[in-house]
Amino acid sequence: MRFNVTSGLVQLRAAGVGVVLDLRGDRLPRVVHWGPDLGDLGPDDLVAVADAGAPAATPNSLDEPQPVGLLPEHADGWFGRPGLTGHRSGRDWSTRFDLSSVRFEGAGTGGGAVEVAAYDKTAGLALRIELELTPSGLLRTRAAVRNESTEPFTLGGVELALPVPPEATEVLDLAGRWGRERAPQRTPFGVGARVRENRRGRTGGDASILFAAGSPGFGFRSGQVWALHLGWSGNHRLYAERLSSGEAVLGAGELLSAGEVVLAAGEEYESPWLYAAYGDGLDEVSARFHQYLRSRPAHPAQPRPVVLNTWEAVYFDHDLDRLKELADAGAEVGAERFVLDDGWFRHRRNDHAGLGDWYVDEQVWPDGLRPLVDHVVALGMDFGLWVEPEMISLDSDLARAHPDWILGTGGRIPPEARHQQVLDLTNPAAYDYILERLDALLTEYPIAFLKWDHNRDLVEAGSGPSGAPAVHRQTLSTYRLMAELRRRHPGLEIESCSSGGARVDLGILQHTDRIWASDCIDALERQQIQRWTAALLPPELIGAHVGAPWSLTTGRWHDLSFRAGTALFGHFGIEWDISRASAQERADLASWVALYKELRELLHTGEVVRADHPDPASWVHGVVSESRDQAVFAVVAMRTALTSPPGRVRLPGLDPDRRYRVAVLGDDDGAVVITGRALGAAGLRVPTQHPERLLLLRITSSEEGMT
Repeated sequence: MRFNVTSGLVQLRAAGVGVVLDLRGDRLPRVVHWGPDLGDLGPDDLVAVADAGAPAATPNSLDEPQPVGLLPEHADGWFGRPGLTGHRSGRDWSTRFDLSSVRFEGAGTGGGAVEVAAYDKTAGLALRIELELTPSGLLRTRAAVRNESTEPFTLGGVELALPVPPEATEVLDLAGRWGRERAPQRTPFGVGARVRENRRGRTGGDASILFAAGSPGFGFRSGQVWALHLGWSGNHRLYAERLSSGEAVLGAGELLSAGEVVLAAGEEYESPWLYAAYGDGLDEVSARFHQYLRSRPAHPAQPRPVVLNTWEAVYFDHDLDRLKELADAGAEVGAERFVLDDGWFRHRRNDHAGLGDWYVDEQVWPDGLRPLVDHVVALGMDFGLWVEPEMISLDSDLARAHPDWILGTGGRIPPEARHQQVLDLTNPAAYDYILERLDALLTEYPIAFLKWDHNRDLVEAGSGPSGAPAVHRQTLSTYRLMAELRRRHPGLEIESCSSGGARVDLGILQHTDRIWASDCIDALERQQIQRWTAALLPPELIGAHVGAPWSLTTGRWHDLSFRAGTALFGHFGIEWDISRASAQERADLASWVALYKELRELLHTGEVVRADHPDPASWVHGVVSESRDQAVFAVVAMRTALTSPPGRVRLPGLDPDRRYRVAVLGDDDGAVVITGRALGAAGLRVPTQHPERLLLLRITSSEEGMT
């Protein structure tokens, strides 16, 4: 990032993205440009950019209209959603913050930040806003509100907003449900508000983890796109709003229940980070998120191990000999991590009982987990364990001893979901109990990985005798619990699983090492789920497993090449009772495991590419290495095509001036050598496929054809 401060105007630059921030006068920061890099602007240029974006006076409106701030205020004449809502016994409901200080960090074109402080003397509130443009061109911002009065302030919400230009006329967000997460939907961006709210107490299977506006028909490789993500795992709101004056913004923030946050004297509320990316097409937007995530100090640094999970192999039927046999089969095909799923703890013979009783079941495991753990480790695999610490079964020793540890309000128990309730982690005694139990397990056994589940939405999530709303504090308590366990057990990895993919956000990923994209591992469904999960997350953070030939969730049958070729583009694993598979099936699976190990450095460091193929029956996606010297693409037949043969397939994202050798996996004799420019613009003809099949293309730099 490069900033240039002239007369209160700040220019930020990084990776082809430009931001111009207006700090003139005493008002809150206004973003007057967020989009393509405008180059190194001089003082007069900056003034011209700022003035061009200023709203003009119109009949029957304000005499001197003000540009919308990062925290939109009604006091400035903003008639859209206000950035801060709340009151002090019916007073101080409309704020007018005056700027008191500005601080800058960073230099050059590689990164930096702006932090402003402001104060509303009448309302007795102090405000801090942070804004950072990361080296990948990802913009992020958050705000903190502190009560400077002796009277409590009831906070309704804090929602930051970023302006988008008139060219953004279409909104894309994501819908979904259990087993079919992240389905894209598009709507016109007209006058009014497109609002997505979530009150599930977790991110949600229907959550829009990317909320985008762009030029008409924008795609993966085309069109201008402005997109948001809120890094928060609780209730939230995202919106796109255009006023009759033409001004348009994208905004987001935590969704607070009535009375959920009441600030006493000196108390502060800090909003979640709001992440924003601009790009030429969705692929560039995704690349900014991926580069940012990969730059984090805590990002997984070791090769992502091949996971063998026991759930769809044995379910609750835990038998030591059978599990040893499964582990043997896993080692035979090349698995590197064995995860014992639900069913190992007291009273857990089905999903009706036991949650909260985090002791190894003595009846099923008379010698504890040690015999299985030792067997797994001796095979060269590390050991993982399933837990669901935030939940409690009514049929459990814990619930019988502490019924007051269940979230609820009005003196009633909320309706059950998956036969379970939610444990109140805002209660210090309940928090300490869970921390002690998990810490004891991690101390007794060499557990490298926790599959951390969260299998229900929160309904009437109230805490304590008063039943005060608790989703905000519950979310923070979960973050704190994960952080403390990782502090006590360095190297521990955690997966965010929540009924599959219902907790996918950058808030939970500050404390976890991957997400489970969906409980559905049907390869056809997974093509869409993984395609749109990758809009936010790079492949190494997306759990993707090879299931059995028949899918439990859809009833479909798929061959191994489709199942494994789909799982290849994530953190690869196995969710299948391979101890019952044939010798040939295990041999074929071992070949796919070997291929994943061969490709995982490319897959987990390269750039994700999704082609805008004209025929919706075929999807084309791949990963191109950072140096552009190699790539792997999948051409996927999602259904039968209207026309046949399918025609040519373009492979974008390669170096246009380099020659490449392109071969279908398993058919080196049919390889061709061609330029990256030709692959991106003209493409290649690929073999006709039956529906629900895929072929892989290996692309490597051709030494003799280098230019």
